[in-house]
Amino acid sequence: MDGIDAELARAQDERRKLEEALAAGALMAVSSVTFDKDLYGGGGSGSDRFAGYDTSIPASEDDAPEDDQTPFGAENLATPTPGHLAARGPMTPEQYQLLRWERDIEERNRPLTDEELDSMFPQEGYKILEPPASYQPIRTPARKLLATPTPLGTPMYAIPEENRGQHFDVPKDLGPGLPLMKPEDYQYFGTLLNEDEEEQLTPEEQKERKIMKLLLKVKNGTPPQRKTALRQLTDKAREFGAGPLFNKILPLLMQPTLEDQERHLLVKVIDRVLYKLDELVRPFVHKILVVIEPLLIDEDYYARVEGREIISNLSKAAGLATMIAAMRPDIDNIDEYVRNTTARAFSVVASALGIPALLPFLKAVCQSKKSWQARHTGIKIVQQIAILMGCAVLPHLKNLVEIIEHGLSDENQKVRTITALSLAALAEAAAPYGIESFDSVLKPLWKGIRSHRGKVLAAFLKAIGFIIPLMDALYASYYTKEVMQVLIREFQSPDEEMKKIVLKVVKQCVSTEGVEADYIRSDILPDFFKHFWVRRMALDRRNYKQLVETTVEMANKVGVTGIVGKIVEDLKDESEPYRRMVMETIEKVVANLGASDIDPRLEELLIDGILYAFQEQTSDDANVMLNGFGAVVNALGQRVKPYLPQICGTIKWRLNNKSAKVRQQAADLISRIAIVMKQCQEEQLMGHLGVVLYEYLGEEYPEVLGSILGALKAIVNVIGMTKMTPPIKDLLPRLTPILKNRHEKVQENCIDLVGRIADRGAEFVPAREWMRICFELLEMLKAHKKGIRRATVNTFGYIAKAIGPQDVLATLLNNLKVQERQNRVCTTVAIAIVAETCSPFTVLPALMNEYRVPELNVQNGVLKSLSFLFEYIGEMGKDYIYAVTPLLEDALMDRDLVHRQTAASAVKHMALGVAGLGCEDALVHLLNYIWPNIFETSPHVINAVMEAIEGMRVALGAAVVLNYCLQGLFHPARKVREVYWKIYNSLYIGAQDALVASYPALGDDGDNIFSRPELAMFV
Repeated sequence: MDGIDAELARAQDERRKLEEALAAGALMAVSSVTFDKDLYGGGGSGSDRFAGYDTSIPASEDDAPEDDQTPFGAENLATPTPGHLAARGPMTPEQYQLLRWERDIEERNRPLTDEELDSMFPQEGYKILEPPASYQPIRTPARKLLATPTPLGTPMYAIPEENRGQHFDVPKDLGPGLPLMKPEDYQYFGTLLNEDEEEQLTPEEQKERKIMKLLLKVKNGTPPQRKTALRQLTDKAREFGAGPLFNKILPLLMQPTLEDQERHLLVKVIDRVLYKLDELVRPFVHKILVVIEPLLIDEDYYARVEGREIISNLSKAAGLATMIAAMRPDIDNIDEYVRNTTARAFSVVASALGIPALLPFLKAVCQSKKSWQARHTGIKIVQQIAILMGCAVLPHLKNLVEIIEHGLSDENQKVRTITALSLAALAEAAAPYGIESFDSVLKPLWKGIRSHRGKVLAAFLKAIGFIIPLMDALYASYYTKEVMQVLIREFQSPDEEMKKIVLKVVKQCVSTEGVEADYIRSDILPDFFKHFWVRRMALDRRNYKQLVETTVEMANKVGVTGIVGKIVEDLKDESEPYRRMVMETIEKVVANLGASDIDPRLEELLIDGILYAFQEQTSDDANVMLNGFGAVVNALGQRVKPYLPQICGTIKWRLNNKSAKVRQQAADLISRIAIVMKQCQEEQLMGHLGVVLYEYLGEEYPEVLGSILGALKAIVNVIGMTKMTPPIKDLLPRLTPILKNRHEKVQENCIDLVGRIADRGAEFVPAREWMRICFELLEMLKAHKKGIRRATVNTFGYIAKAIGPQDVLATLLNNLKVQERQNRVCTTVAIAIVAETCSPFTVLPALMNEYRVPELNVQNGVLKSLSFLFEYIGEMGKDYIYAVTPLLEDALMDRDLVHRQTAASAVKHMALGVAGLGCEDALVHLLNYIWPNIFETSPHVINAVMEAIEGMRVALGAAVVLNYCLQGLFHPARKVREVYWKIYNSLYIGAQDALVASYPALGDDGDNIFSRPELAMFV
């Protein structure tokens, strides 16, 4: 005790001295802070420039606390402080990058030296000022850096030793064709920095160096570098050999600082080389699995898919025996993580090589007497096979159940649990078939739910829950009643996992055919609502979701009133998450079953409750309340009429709220209930709401403005153009400036509203206003969202119909001159729609005249317009085919590839439209211009040409195209033959029967008669 007291006294004395020193303004022990004379710059070399400054604050090792002193700061304590933890482990790429940036910034912002200042300023006219005598520099820079005090005081500072192994500056160039090397790559690719002559290296070293260069390109290179490196690694995989390749790739994949993208690329390398190496990978199977298995439990879905793909390819390359030999030691590993990944890997092997191949091995593992871990893993493999392969387990279901059934009575609790979960997975995968395979496990499961508790009981219940839906109605009813006693007992279980499973099993039991509604009402509902419909259930998202699903399933059996009547009062509960859960349940029940069963009293309670819940919400998740309100009002239909004034009053009040979310929601609600207001003949109320919304078109929040426009659109749709208030002539000019808004929701709703007015009420607006809108619409063609662009081009058609095509067409043709391709394509579609709406003869003269403009974009735009035009007008094209043939002739002979491609596309649509209408002469003429393009190499051009020939096959008949084909089918040049056979094959696929008429006429010989006179008959 005396020793402890002495130690305490010494510590207190030391602390007192430290506090006195701090109070006196003295510095804490600092390792070595040197005053840099260059820090303040200045010219001259006078030694008295820094008079009055301490040029050094000495702090030698003698100042450090000795062993018998109480240590302080981060350096001498046994438990390191956060500042010193980072220095102990390897740095992450982010830390390296940060240090590199810091060093770069320090270098750029370093103080100027005397020499630099002298060179910058003239020697004459400047004087170096002495620092003021009263100036005292800050002696404690540490207090600036560490504003927040730590319990240990300011930590000691030591100038760090320069670690020459760490590179924060620009890395060394590896030479042409190689990407930069990251600091964390040095330990793997460091040998590439050695500038030894390649001739001096052994062949093995040269091969390794080549592999490293290719892997570095894959990991850090640009996309073209990566592509070529991947191809080389794949093509030369057997030449490099499995050993050198995997010895370089696998350590890289184990790198702790590997980024997701880099891992994806290296996994792709393994995948590619596996195909090539085939059986050569066998010695490396275990090493590959160690690296790849963790991907099977990765958070990222795509990483899991990649892992499965590689293990699948590996098992095909190495064979089942090698895979089993490699993974056998991991089956009874003590570490559960290893066993889990091994089970998943085996399930992938089963999916690749077939379940029957793995059954004998699984049987042996599941009956292992050596360790429970092996049995556990074997049964888990069956579970993973069921999850991965789904209904593909059906042919092997009986065998799989027999292999694992003994696990239900295993001495180890974990084995019993995983067996029940595996049976649940098998039943889920086999649904709705396969009940006969589970006959042998029903009895042990039944005994189990009566004897087990906790997690094992939960697993057994889950298995029964998935097996009951497979049964016939009679058996399902009996087993449901039996299991329900246990389930009702477990309703009050405090365990969250048990609650989820109980809810799931109740849902499955209730949904089976044999369970009657009266039984659910009398035996299940009272306890169900008592234990589950409580506020706590709304706080956990998974419980919330499962409870809603189960309640909806019960409502499907017992009806709307049985469920809604019990929870409608809870719409006024003070807990918002609970109110939201009630609202979501009511919404789904009413959407499924309608509201015809709801009596007047329940109807009042329901409307009152949803109004309260709608007004009282505060959280961001507002859609639940909105959807619920909309579903209930739409389901009630005309019965809502007495409540509409109250609902509209709430909406108007909330449209004036200071919160943007509240305003947006109120506007959204109008668009949900507008149809019901029409059913209730509340047109006056809707007109009033239209005026209110019109006044709010100056809304500054785009989300809210979009909702207001959506509400206006809903009102315009149901009330009609003539009865709309404000009148259309006032509303549309107010919408024109809103078209300039770049927010997607505003654009979409605004263009829909303008399009609706243009379609149904164009006569209410002067032509000048429509032209103004046309110019605004051109900007909308730049929108990223396809829906907006589609609505815009349709609106051009409506406007052209209203005011005539000439002015609209002039605007659109001018827009063909813009540089942006998307804009031009949308313009061509709009021109085609205008032609379809206002008849092609109003558009074609101007369009063909525009083709004379010697500008590629314009000419291509005209051709594209013709293509869309003939696609839209179909059979009407027969009147215009002769007019446009000279233009298409010119385009098909043009040197520009895009001209020919677009013209071929136009010919295709034209041919398909006029098939069978007597225009064959013009089509044959155009086919003569199409045919020379069959040897084009550009994929876009050749696709368009082949499609044009397909169109000609439909319009002219297969025999005509076959005549063109025959000349090249047996050409001496292979490339020519390939093209002709490609055309012939598509001809054969598309018009096999029509080619019968083109069979050659073979003469009869002595024994055979080849003629078929009946085929020569025609009417």
